[in-house]
Amino acid sequence: MITNRQQKKRGFTVTETIVTIGIFTILMLGITQLFVTIFTLPKRELNSSNNLDQARLALVTFANEVRNATTGNNGAYVVNQAGDSQIIFYSNYGATGGAVKRIRYFVSGNTLSKGVITPTGTPLTYGAEVVTTVQNNLANGGVPVFYYYDDNYNGAGASLTQPVNVNSVKYIKMNLIILKQLTPTDTTTTTVDMGVALRTIKTNLGN
Repeated sequence: MITNRQQKKRGFTVTETIVTIGIFTILMLGITQLFVTIFTLPKRELNSSNNLDQARLALVTFANEVRNATTGNNGAYVVNQAGDSQIIFYSNYGATGGAVKRIRYFVSGNTLSKGVITPTGTPLTYGAEVVTTVQNNLANGGVPVFYYYDDNYNGAGASLTQPVNVNSVKYIKMNLIILKQLTPTDTTTTTVDMGVALRTIKTNLGN
C-alpha cells in the first residue's frame, strides 16, 4: 500500500529567533571592535611617535639656542632667570642684523611653551613677546624641566639647587617626560633630555 506522507514546514520559534539575533549581534560587535582596533592602533602609535619627535625637536632647538646664548642687546646678562619650570636667556641663534633674541621657555599645565622677543629699531629694543607651543602631553609634574650646573660639572654630579644664582650657570639641561598615549587612558611615559654648555661663558666644560 502506498501512503503519502506530508511533512509539516516549521519556521523558527521565538526563542530560536532571539538566540540567532543574539549570536549575530555578538559576532558583529566582535568584528566591529576588531576593525576599530586595526584602524586606531596604528594612529595612536603614530601620535605617540609624533609626540616623541616633537620633544626631540624641542631639545635640539633649545640646545642650539643655549649654545649660542650671549649678552642681550640691552646689556642684560646671558641668563636672566633659571627656574625649575621657566628659563629666560638671550641668544643670537637664528637672529640677523646683530639682534639678540630674548627667549623664555615655560611650563603651563601639560604644555611647554616658548616666548620670543626679537629686538627692533635703532637702537635695538625689546617689545612684545610672541608665544608658541613647543611640546604637548608633558607629564613632568613636580619633576624639573630645567637643570643647571656650574663650572665643576663634568658630565656627572648634582645640579644646582633652587634658587639658582644665574651667574653660576654654565651648563643647562632640558628634561622632558612625555605621555606615550597609546590608548586614551594610557599613562605610561618616556623621558628625553639634552644638556648643553653656554659657550660664551663656559670655562672647563668640554662641549
